[in-house]
Amino acid sequence: MALYLLFICAGAQTMAPGSVDEKEFYAEKVKTAFRKAWNAYKEYAWGLDAVNPISQKGHNWYAEPLLMTPVDAYSTMCIMGLEEEKKEAKELIFNNLNFDKDLEIQQFEIAIRIMGGLLSAYQLDGDPRFLALAEDLAKRMMPVFESPTGIPYRLVNLRTGKVRGEITNPCEVGSMLLEYGVLSKLTGKPEYYEKCKRGVVAVYDRRAPKTNLVGTNINAETGEWTNKDAHLSGCIDAYYEYLLKGWLLFGDKDLKKMWNTCKKGIASYLADEQESGFWYGHADMETGERTSTIFGALDCFYGACLCLDKNIKDARKLQASINRMWNMHGLEPELLDYKNMSVVAGYYMARPEAIEANYYLWHYTKDPQYYEMGKTMFDAIEKHCQTDNGYVQINDVRTMEKWDTLESFFFAETLKYCYLYFAPEEAFSLDRCILNTEAHPFFKTWLD
Repeated sequence: MALYLLFICAGAQTMAPGSVDEKEFYAEKVKTAFRKAWNAYKEYAWGLDAVNPISQKGHNWYAEPLLMTPVDAYSTMCIMGLEEEKKEAKELIFNNLNFDKDLEIQQFEIAIRIMGGLLSAYQLDGDPRFLALAEDLAKRMMPVFESPTGIPYRLVNLRTGKVRGEITNPCEVGSMLLEYGVLSKLTGKPEYYEKCKRGVVAVYDRRAPKTNLVGTNINAETGEWTNKDAHLSGCIDAYYEYLLKGWLLFGDKDLKKMWNTCKKGIASYLADEQESGFWYGHADMETGERTSTIFGALDCFYGACLCLDKNIKDARKLQASINRMWNMHGLEPELLDYKNMSVVAGYYMARPEAIEANYYLWHYTKDPQYYEMGKTMFDAIEKHCQTDNGYVQINDVRTMEKWDTLESFFFAETLKYCYLYFAPEEAFSLDRCILNTEAHPFFKTWLD
């Protein structure tokens, strides 16, 4: 085995960078990584939400499983052409997935991972049972939109429809607009999209008049902001992402207007040129005053948005900073103070956003530096996150101590983006779809 691995590594070194042979080699490496991670789920966590490879067990998000990993992984299996794994996942989903559960769930996470995964599976696979499951789930989550403002509550019981969590954030208001919109298009029922869009508009209408920025937390019942910190990180990130992607997927001119307004505020008050590079920091939503110079793994998503918005100049500048953050320790930390380039939170959750943004630049520019960085990123995951029986997260990139858990987005996003650098054109084309925030592809198969 050692001689075989030595042969493989030596072979990779003799391949011309970016050649067909090298791309085929790396595409197979990524698929092998996917199979290894999937086999760990099968062996230790079958029927549960996610796997803990080192302790050889699994875990659920709630009291009962919702099959997070197989649903989230299915679109990647389709793109990679993993027929055996598709069959296994599909049988598990149709035999075990049931939403008639007395569970209080976080609506937006379930929407982007499970509803989004099921809708994408339907478009990729064609089995109508995927669409039926997606609509059943959506119906159970619809009570979240029945607030005085139209801003959705965070939590809902799948069986009773009881809602809770009036203090929410823009991400949990808007980062399921694609999912509800695709469901509306595929079922011919506009109410799913309309109710979700109402909440998006309600947050937009409460943006700060000077900066056009939104804050971190808002009360769904009163419409009052409870945290006015503005940024591109968690709690806000996909709100902006879905304004742009919603316009591109649905042609909704209201979303285009909102995106164009918000991106100007982002460029004016969050963008930050420092000696260390080009970043996006935090600011007070009302005044635009800089409040911190923290940039994190989640913020990296904005590079893909810049590419989709055809702002390649700023996307390149941002990616140079992202890649510097990645290369500091061999994997990106969760949070970085970019003013002095010090790690604020050192863990690495195997997040995809840095890989995603770099991939979009590779797709749109074909600049070989982004292809090479894609290889670097995947090789780093192989080196640091791999265990004997699977893949895990990292407690601290400064020590590379392993963190015994692997969430479903590793299958849905991280390995999908790694694969797309090397995938043959016939396997996937970014130009034919819009990827949701969980990297599930949505195809415009409907007639407007």
